[in-house]
Amino acid sequence: MLLRKVAADPVWFAVAADQGGLISRRQLLDLGLTRSEAATNVDNGRWQRVHPGVYATFTGTIGPEQEVWAALLYAGRGAAACCSTALWLFGVTDQKPDALHISVPEARRVGRLPDVRMHRRRALNRRETPIHPAAVPPRIRIEESLLDECAKLPEADVVGLVLRAIQRRKTTPGRIEGAISARSYQPRRALLRDLLAEAGDGVASPLEMHYRRRVEVPHRLPIGRRNLLDVTVPGRKRYRDVEYERWRLIVELDGQEAHPPDQAFRDMRRDNETTLTGRNVLRFGWRDVVGEPCVAAAQVGLALQQRGWPEPIGRCGTACLIPPTAQCC
Repeated sequence: MLLRKVAADPVWFAVAADQGGLISRRQLLDLGLTRSEAATNVDNGRWQRVHPGVYATFTGTIGPEQEVWAALLYAGRGAAACCSTALWLFGVTDQKPDALHISVPEARRVGRLPDVRMHRRRALNRRETPIHPAAVPPRIRIEESLLDECAKLPEADVVGLVLRAIQRRKTTPGRIEGAISARSYQPRRALLRDLLAEAGDGVASPLEMHYRRRVEVPHRLPIGRRNLLDVTVPGRKRYRDVEYERWRLIVELDGQEAHPPDQAFRDMRRDNETTLTGRNVLRFGWRDVVGEPCVAAAQVGLALQQRGWPEPIGRCGTACLIPPTAQCC
């Protein structure tokens, strides 16, 4: 949105422009504007009062990121977006959360706002704070925000959120591990560390993690390599979910139960092109990996055996559907 300049003073105009067109009464006073001058701009319709002491220096709709700026300016100096709000700003999640989450220094008391959750945070009182040094609007670093959000979520959602942050290359397993180690207390610490260890091995989605835990490992299949760059087709770069290179077998994991027709066509074309390179493709979805992991393991194991893997397929327990002496026919 282009900001309409409403006064001749370029100093406060530049401040507002850097904040999405929002400015606080405290900033205006520090820059020499009087309370009555600010009120006049609101009364004559040039500005909008967004929160007590916070003004939009334009008319029209206030956008999602400007809502964050308004909450931060209301909270005052040292405030930063946190939790799900910070993750949305970083691009880990796609939807702005219903309620904005803002962290303020622990000693500060901030009045309530509709659809805004204020968190008093001791770390913001220190000289070295967890606020990202360059991101705007100000926000808690991605690893800290990720751990804060994981403390509130069910386990299944924790897995999806952490893997999404890594898959989108917003952070790394090592940086998340460093943030965990710096905390004396972190809910689901063991789960997070197991997850980070697997992500370090290339697991990049919840379905890939379930495949490793439910199909590969309990059935003693060889451990495939994850997310390898495939450039065998000239001019095209693709990443293969799981590849058993020695046996020239690829496993593709589709997280959607059904693709649109054009996506299904692209998958078929990719599989055909792979077959022409002398490799085979097996494709599984959630129902296969989570609902019938023994059946998926049997198919992968038999395909590997047909291509020279010399070991029997393991059984995951007494109720496993794989015969005790499963071998290639």
